[in-house]
Amino acid sequence: MSRESSINEPLPQSRDFVTDPPAVPPDLDIVDTTSPRVRYGPNIDTKIAEEAAPTNNAAPTPRRAPARADTGAPFSPTSRRRTTRVGTFRTVDNFEDFELRPGWHPGSEPGVDPLKPDGGHASMPQLSAPCEITVVDFSEDKLSIQNKDNSSLGSFLDVPQPKWAKCRWINVNGLSWDVIQLLGKHKNLHKLAVEDIMNTRSRTKAEWYPTHAFIVLTLQRLDDTYRDSDDESSESDEADDTASQASNRTIFSGKTGRYSRKLLRRLKRIFRAGNRFSSDTTLEGGKDWPQDGSGPYPSAPRSESPDGPTRTLRRYHAAPDDPIARFMDKNSALISRKYTVACEQVSMFITNDNTIISFFEESAEVIEAPIIQRLQTSDTIIRHSCDASMVGHAILDGIVDLAIQVVTCYRDAISDIEPEVLTHPNIGHTKKLYILISEINELLSFINPITTLIQALRDHKTDMALDKAMAKILDPNHDPIITTLTYTYLGDVLDHCVLITDTLNRLKSSADGMIGLIFNTISAHQNESMKQLTTATIIFLPLTFITGYFGQNFVPFTVLEQDIGYFWKIAVPVVFATIILLQMEVIVDYCKAVFQRRYLWELKKRRSDRRRKKRV
Repeated sequence: MSRESSINEPLPQSRDFVTDPPAVPPDLDIVDTTSPRVRYGPNIDTKIAEEAAPTNNAAPTPRRAPARADTGAPFSPTSRRRTTRVGTFRTVDNFEDFELRPGWHPGSEPGVDPLKPDGGHASMPQLSAPCEITVVDFSEDKLSIQNKDNSSLGSFLDVPQPKWAKCRWINVNGLSWDVIQLLGKHKNLHKLAVEDIMNTRSRTKAEWYPTHAFIVLTLQRLDDTYRDSDDESSESDEADDTASQASNRTIFSGKTGRYSRKLLRRLKRIFRAGNRFSSDTTLEGGKDWPQDGSGPYPSAPRSESPDGPTRTLRRYHAAPDDPIARFMDKNSALISRKYTVACEQVSMFITNDNTIISFFEESAEVIEAPIIQRLQTSDTIIRHSCDASMVGHAILDGIVDLAIQVVTCYRDAISDIEPEVLTHPNIGHTKKLYILISEINELLSFINPITTLIQALRDHKTDMALDKAMAKILDPNHDPIITTLTYTYLGDVLDHCVLITDTLNRLKSSADGMIGLIFNTISAHQNESMKQLTTATIIFLPLTFITGYFGQNFVPFTVLEQDIGYFWKIAVPVVFATIILLQMEVIVDYCKAVFQRRYLWELKKRRSDRRRKKRV
């Protein structure tokens, strides 16, 4: 029997026809031989498929299929395994598009060990920046302030702390691996905490280790670098105008000339801003903004963040070159006031030897200056207590006070939008309010964890009396202590955080209400317009009908011999009757409302008359 005949042979039509299953060769493992479809087990021999697969250049050679044991006929081609494999899952090996931070890889050793040159990670990026380091040693009687840098810090730490100094504060402005490594070795900082310092997107938290407490949070401050650059450009524009007034005195003279010069300055500023804020072309072309400070927010003059220029609310959790973040920065709610909100991570260590170490990315001077001024006054609480936890409280208080300024600026921004919404609302206001609400949500995501952080610090206060706690602070053989004095003053910072949260929630509710008011007002205006069009249609509908009736070309039509007055004698009653019929429900409702108001007015009048009679 040939192969074609065995394949194309029709099956018998009888329902009672039963055939014995074909014998199976030993090299094929058929799981179910009774099923009309052939299923293969896991022990399939792929040798047949490999031999049947043609090479790249050679033509495939015909191969005879193995014969069946019972009839000697070859097997059906469906009994062979296909030459290609099905798709399988493959693990991603390149994590550049998914990495949380540079050098990150799944399964890597957690933490950064300051005792190792590379931190225990060969792929760790080199974090290097010039740091401004301020070391403050103080007691009730003495105060010492020293300024160090990356190169001089190591030799300074080799010198023992003066015996008269009861508390030491090391404030670092800028993040650099050499400085972090030196301080980590000097104070035996935990490698998980060191990793959180270098990861500038850590969540706000407080962690307790045997020799130190680690605190990390986010600082928000107003940045007016855009205002400064605009002021400089306006001053240069005015200088140019003053210099060119002599040559253009005939054209730009008097009041008209002053207005013309102002218009030219405004057009020049818009042109410059357009070159600086070309976000549409950036979004469409996928280009990056320049990282040299020529973007909408020039970089701060101090040390930059490891993520690039000053990070705003949108850039804090985004990539430095994220086009969406740049677009939202351009349309920020505070851009009209020439402000932006800069965010950075602040880390603190409170050690068991009454030392506090703080790390800022670039804004240490804003917090450091008022604290040093308080330390220079001998009758202040922070100087008199000589408590590292009180210095930590001062840093937290300064960070929260900067957030209050941010909230005040957002409140003024909403106050500027509110009159426009009440007088002339449009869809553009909803876009501004949406951006404002989204930025308020970002602020709340920073402030709410700070509230939880302060509560956690208050929960770790010591039960010892203040004098005993102050005596034990100087003993390094104990855990970090939050004294009762710090506990008391942290309550004030907690009140400020609650006040900020309540204010932001109130501003958010106000913005939501204005968005609803805008849509309701626009809908009411549209409804009023439709009402006017409907009224006009009702009036002219019968007139159109009568005009069409008299415009028929029928003969004889003697009515057409009448004058124009005859038309209005018919049109006016018809229009009046049409209005009554179509507006019957409206008229009835209006009459009911008038009678109800009059009835209520009479009831109030009767009640007032009765009270008057009782008084008499």
